[in-house]
Amino acid sequence: MRALQTVTLLVATLGAGLMAGLFAAFAYAVMPGLGRSADRTFVQAMQNINRAIVNGWFLLPFLLPVPLLVLATVLAWSGPGQVALPWILAAMALYLAGFFVTGGVNVPLNNALDDALDQAPDQAPDNAELEGSPGAPAGRPGALKAARESFEGRWVTWNIVRALAHTAAFGTLAWALFLHGTAGTG
Repeated sequence: MRALQTVTLLVATLGAGLMAGLFAAFAYAVMPGLGRSADRTFVQAMQNINRAIVNGWFLLPFLLPVPLLVLATVLAWSGPGQVALPWILAAMALYLAGFFVTGGVNVPLNNALDDALDQAPDQAPDNAELEGSPGAPAGRPGALKAARESFEGRWVTWNIVRALAHTAAFGTLAWALFLHGTAGTG
């Protein structure tokens, strides 16, 4: 039972760490870099990222910690690593907070942005100044700019929230793993 609890905590910790790193990288590198791009480039890049990320390499470390944290809680409740239980519960709350931010805010924003080019003409210029000028393509002038403006600020803010939540979950799980490892020694 102790070995199962150790493996459960270890894998949950790794998953939380991978998600913390991914969301943090978006916060300090990807989004600031894309923020310097023209509207069309920004929208297309985010659409491509949002489509590419839905794969097993992302979904496994994103989804797996949830049932593992439930299992770790059950095992710690009556097992030898009970000293880690409060930290496991805290990690579960933090991880779920980040998890629900992703599903409740970031994914719906991604989905809304995914529709942006369907509503904008194919040959729309990258900069907003040309979108209303003579010779600009017909369609919805400013659609890309509007899509970006309704997406970028909110997405970046909530990405930071989930990065912090996952980072805190990772740290809390690392501490729970340490406590579990030292339980009964000495």
